[in-house]
Amino acid sequence: QVQLVESGGGSVQAGGSLRLSCAASEDTHIFNCMAWFRQAPGKDREGIATISFRGRTFYADSVKGRFTIAQDNAKNTVNLQMTNLKPEDAAVYFCAAHCRVLGPTSWSRATDYTYWGQGTQVTVSS
Repeated sequence: QVQLVESGGGSVQAGGSLRLSCAASEDTHIFNCMAWFRQAPGKDREGIATISFRGRTFYADSVKGRFTIAQDNAKNTVNLQMTNLKPEDAAVYFCAAHCRVLGPTSWSRATDYTYWGQGTQVTVSS
């Protein structure tokens, strides 16, 4: 069974940076894409960024220019570098893998992803 384990969450002040990592129990080449989502209390799960096995990336408008997704196939991980964090970025961040369809409008549909991690908390103080 595929397992995804997130790490790197924590508390930072606004303007700070964090790097999240997602370690997969399988070779990441088997996934057509890997992604990061987040969910704040009382809100729907939101797609943040995704990367295809060929390296194509999509980002939510709210994080473009601040977050970067990258895949390290040698380590079977996908990372999310987050800079210039804002209080509204606070949420539980989830790693997801293997999307049904990867496209400019479909990549952020949580229901299209097969595998999920347990999440890691990110807190941003103003």
